[in-house]
Amino acid sequence: MTLKERLEWLTRMTLLVFILASAAFLSAITAMRIAIHGREVTMPNLVGKNVSEASKMLQSRGLVLRVADRIYSDQPINVVLRQTPPAGLLMKVSQQAHVVLSLGPRELEIPMLEGNSLRASRVELLRQGLQLGEVSAINMPDEPADTIVLQDPGPRSGASSPRVDVLVSQGPRETDYVMPHLVGLMEAEAQHRLDQAQIRRKVNYVSAPQWPHGAVMDQSPLAGTKVPSTATIDLTVAN
Repeated sequence: MTLKERLEWLTRMTLLVFILASAAFLSAITAMRIAIHGREVTMPNLVGKNVSEASKMLQSRGLVLRVADRIYSDQPINVVLRQTPPAGLLMKVSQQAHVVLSLGPRELEIPMLEGNSLRASRVELLRQGLQLGEVSAINMPDEPADTIVLQDPGPRSGASSPRVDVLVSQGPRETDYVMPHLVGLMEAEAQHRLDQAQIRRKVNYVSAPQWPHGAVMDQSPLAGTKVPSTATIDLTVAN
């Protein structure tokens, strides 16, 4: 074999070895990728599932369930409320899924509020870890003002919500009057008209020689003004 033939033979062998080595390297890379992707699974949706059902779903995918917390909710006990990681995420086999489970509705004992004042009821609710909910008001002639006449939920009943709605009495409805014209009347006549309407008054006497003695010189509020029955009218009378 000549030198030239030997060089050609070595070149062919070197090229063959390179091709075989490259093929082996590519096969190894492909196998590694297949192995890695073969160990990834999709995280299922666990929210709303019972903990035992959620655990089986994870085990079938090679994942592990871990309980991160338990809280009160409207869902039945041991139902999954939240999960981490979320559904649809790619996970490696043996990774953990952390879930928050429901403790079920919290049964609260509602105190008796009816007959108490609004302020006292608010304090009582806070003392027991509850909250005052919606407050409605109504005029009730037979109930003192600021008294709770109805509550929801009712007293001593179990409830899942810490809020208690109440209906509060505003007492009897006030009667409104239109202020009569009193200026120029004598004090006795003005007093008589106010007595008929059961309106309280305060009389101020001032010296006014130009006015007849005992005549009403001024009034507050003015005539035609709408005033409640609890108002106090100021009269200025000539002395």
